Amino acid sequence: MDDVSLCFVGDELVAGYGDARALGWTGRVMARTPRELDIMWSTLAVPGETTARLAERWQAEVARRTTHTGVNRLVIGLGVADVLAGISPARSRLAVANVLDSAVGEHRACFVVGPPPLPSADPDGTAALSRAVSEVCQRRGIPFVETFEPLRNHDQWLTDVASEGGKHPGQAGYGLLAWLVLHRGWYEWLGVSAPR
Repeated sequence: MDDVSLCFVGDELVAGYGDARALGWTGRVMARTPRELDIMWSTLAVPGETTARLAERWQAEVARRTTHTGVNRLVIGLGVADVLAGISPARSRLAVANVLDSAVGEHRACFVVGPPPLPSADPDGTAALSRAVSEVCQRRGIPFVETFEPLRNHDQWLTDVASEGGKHPGQAGYGLLAWLVLHRGWYEWLGVSAPR
């Protein structure tokens, strides 16, 4: 089987900031990914990064981790930076579309994880961002994991985020994000069977 270079890009949530186990959702997802794939994975996070800034920097960083003999994959994990910065959903949509179109043009399979609800960001703004990015992905046939709606009234999520000051999840919250990713198309995207 070909080797796989898999890059996670996004803000501090991609890095698992605030997780006492230092795994975040990315580490938990990779721990549950079958070893039948030879995956070299990298987490390329920039705290507080907006989609526009992500669009500016992702290519140079991901290019350094490209395999020329295997398969290249890109996972975009979105936070709430656009909402906090007052960036419109239309501008966010354009930035994400540019990233996805460039990545697909480079033969990189893409997977997108939407922004979760955080008390520090306006919920209506986060919902609008999630919808906008979902539409971009749907038009392109790219897997999108909705995290806002499943978590907005989830007691464990709300308690965990509140205990972390409302700006990021802790251990339990990252576990919930990982569960959503793993059960919303991750294995299908990689072309492997879910572990039993």
